[in-house]
Amino acid sequence: MSCDPRLRAAVATVAVDGRQHRIVDLPAAAGGSLGRLPHILRVMLENVLRTAGDDAPRAKAAILNWLETGRSEEEIPFLPGRVMMHDTTCGPALVDIAGMRAALAEAGHDPSRLNPVLPVDVSTDHSLGVDVFGSPDALQRNMEREFGRNAERYRFMKWATRALTGFRVHPPGTGIMHTLNLERLASVVTTAERDGVSWAMPDTLIGTDSHTPMINGIGVLGWGVGGLEAESVFFGMPVMIRVPDIVGVRLTGRLKQGVLATDLALTVTERLRRIDLADRFVEFYGEGVSTLSAGDRAVIANMTPEFGANSGFFPIDDQTLRYLSETGRSADHVRLVKEYAKRQGLWFDPKAAPRYTGTVEIDLDEVEVSLAGPRRPQDRIPAGATVHALAPLLADCPASEGQLGNGSVAIAAITSCTNTSDPRLLVAAGLVARKARRFGLTPPAWVKTSLAPGSPTAERYLRRAGLLEDLEAVGFGIVGYGCTTCIGNSGPLPAAIEQAMTERGIVPVAVLSGNRNFPGRVHPQLEAGFLASPPLVVAFALAGDVNRNILTDPVGRSSSGEEIRLADLWPTGDEIDAALAQAIDAADYDTSYDEAEASETWRVLDAPATDLFPWNPGSTYIRRPPFAGFGKGTRLGTYAAHPLLVLGDDITTDHISPAGQVPQTGEAAEYLVARGENRRDLNVFASRRGNWEAMVRGLFTNKNVRNLLDPQIAPGFTIHMGSGEQLPLFRVAGRYAAEGASVVVVAGERYGMGSSRDWAAKGVALLGARAVLASSFERIHRSNLIGMGILPLRLPEDRHPSTLHLRLGDQILIDADAATIIPRGPVPVTIQRASGTSETFMAIAAIETGLEVEILRGGGIIPLILQRVVNAEGTSRETPGPDFTGTGESTRRKASPITRR
Repeated sequence: MSCDPRLRAAVATVAVDGRQHRIVDLPAAAGGSLGRLPHILRVMLENVLRTAGDDAPRAKAAILNWLETGRSEEEIPFLPGRVMMHDTTCGPALVDIAGMRAALAEAGHDPSRLNPVLPVDVSTDHSLGVDVFGSPDALQRNMEREFGRNAERYRFMKWATRALTGFRVHPPGTGIMHTLNLERLASVVTTAERDGVSWAMPDTLIGTDSHTPMINGIGVLGWGVGGLEAESVFFGMPVMIRVPDIVGVRLTGRLKQGVLATDLALTVTERLRRIDLADRFVEFYGEGVSTLSAGDRAVIANMTPEFGANSGFFPIDDQTLRYLSETGRSADHVRLVKEYAKRQGLWFDPKAAPRYTGTVEIDLDEVEVSLAGPRRPQDRIPAGATVHALAPLLADCPASEGQLGNGSVAIAAITSCTNTSDPRLLVAAGLVARKARRFGLTPPAWVKTSLAPGSPTAERYLRRAGLLEDLEAVGFGIVGYGCTTCIGNSGPLPAAIEQAMTERGIVPVAVLSGNRNFPGRVHPQLEAGFLASPPLVVAFALAGDVNRNILTDPVGRSSSGEEIRLADLWPTGDEIDAALAQAIDAADYDTSYDEAEASETWRVLDAPATDLFPWNPGSTYIRRPPFAGFGKGTRLGTYAAHPLLVLGDDITTDHISPAGQVPQTGEAAEYLVARGENRRDLNVFASRRGNWEAMVRGLFTNKNVRNLLDPQIAPGFTIHMGSGEQLPLFRVAGRYAAEGASVVVVAGERYGMGSSRDWAAKGVALLGARAVLASSFERIHRSNLIGMGILPLRLPEDRHPSTLHLRLGDQILIDADAATIIPRGPVPVTIQRASGTSETFMAIAAIETGLEVEILRGGGIIPLILQRVVNAEGTSRETPGPDFTGTGESTRRKASPITRR
């Protein structure tokens, strides 16, 4: 063992297949404390020892001192090895970067100095819609429409691959971000060459999607951040976090026959949502962990944002190695992962019980076949309880068998990374379809069915097992490789459903294998949705409604008139295992991805080859944003503000900034049509995020948004104090800005839950908000608000928007002096009533770190990044000491010859 003084840590070696790899010696650094640390903190400790330089001793002490109480107020810098994005978070980030480069050039600086310092991988998965389904050419036609609608955005992304170093785009058809990460990009342990020496280290990342923790299922530490925070990491700023609270979830027992990973994931979500997990990490331990496959674990970890945490971490063990082998990783790499993890104390011991901030116990034997719904992912119910769950939303005319009415299934979608990344779940769905086909069962005509796997590999293994034809026979042909219905790109509803909704006011439902079912999320017209495993999605599609106990009542009638129940269709564990053995071939993974990466349609897209992006004044997709510059200074201060919006609980990022289809009427539609767009095909908001003028017109237009200032205010509107006029939000905000008046937003519990989209914060910033006062914030959205320079203030427990009784003419006085604001510090707030009365209370600054204070003082992350680039100009571009971040080319898997520079 040697000690490298530049690393401030002991250094050792690990030998695999005769090759020596240098490592930071974690057991030597932590001593007897290593086994007591949660695995998450072991990875964080290795990271700070390797990357934090002179700050490493302090950060190390902070992590080890955490063991005393399981809590800490100390901050540590975490520098991930790579960044992942998808196209609809990448687009806004690239618009920011293009704007920042333009601002640098206009100020007389070199724009090319603004470059990522870490590898960035971008999936293209979030804009694909289900326009065509139930036909053999659905995949081809949906992909053609995808390129037709989004060619301009894709050219912009290709510009970035040429202008930016280390920036790689995986084109449409390569699958969902998190499946791509699991099957292709993640290495678990990675290597990098430095000065002729090979170093080994844990694979770590951040991703601009809240479901990034899916990768925790195979022992890779990664979590979701907002696009703004990712931009700061692009350009060399670490993620500054408090040494986190870590909740241990002890798993015991074993899942019963017929119970699947989805059922467990929904159960975990239900249990953990009862706990305040904001800014906390979750780690699974106990002997029950060893009974779960890597696929099972990934399904659970994917639901991390739904149970409200930063992570859902499963340490490395034999199941990890098995998954790496099954997905085509080389045998020598699998050995490296095993040897490194065991040498570094990162290998899972099912009998160990590390120190945790708190613990929860879940007995796998007690998990039952489940759904979640009809409006939130944490609302788990037994699979047979849909009638009772839906009753509060229904009128007095429930659907009956064979008739279209309340509770009829409008959309049945096998979709999302959550479940389609686990081959076992797709195979189970295929087996249900096979048995249904033999009985002659098919879904009613009003059900829109679709299958959108997480990667193109699924087509190969389903076809090899003979199950793809069975799925197609009951309507579940492949419509594309992307998020589709899970993020609201479900396409139009069947005509029969739309007609029944218009003429009779029925309440239909969606059943999907996704992760979110908020009202309007799956489709703007659908208020109810149930999350289910893929085989249950098929069963409900066949039934055509949820007005039955799916576990015991008939699902349908066979071609001979016999009643068929779920028990007649449900596969046994042995049947699933046999089909999997026939289906899986490790060679499929590289082959499938290589073919998708070599897309000819992507290759021939032309794109600029310039350091500065050439803005097109006529574009309706890419427009230079006003906030991507040096800024106007801090939004902090002491001021009186008009409440622009007063909102209730559970306002999601979908409510704030929609992702689904742009409606044919409304401010956004009128703006786009006036610029030549087709009113009948305005694309989805997710594809318009590069155009701030279109996006600002869609803010808070979700039909479930209620502005408590006045119950008569329409979604997307508010009342201007001076004139009393009810106008679109952006117009009222413009008037207040012209008058020099400040505005704030007030909200209830869990403000900003849901997707990580930074546009929910960018939009509020464009409305001029200086602060958001809420009962509680979802973690990523809180970070995004700070990234835009907006102060998040947590209301005291005895104050809530519904009890504040804010009305037009009331003002909110906030004393948030930039010189005195501190993390989690008190901020005086006074409500000055129009009647002349007032009340004062203390809010809490929802700020977690000193870096966040610096960002707020600087007016947001973009001005701060630009100032740092300017300050660094003329100095050496080399960082003192060796760079052991794990970003070398040897850490990367195969790159597309089209997108790699």
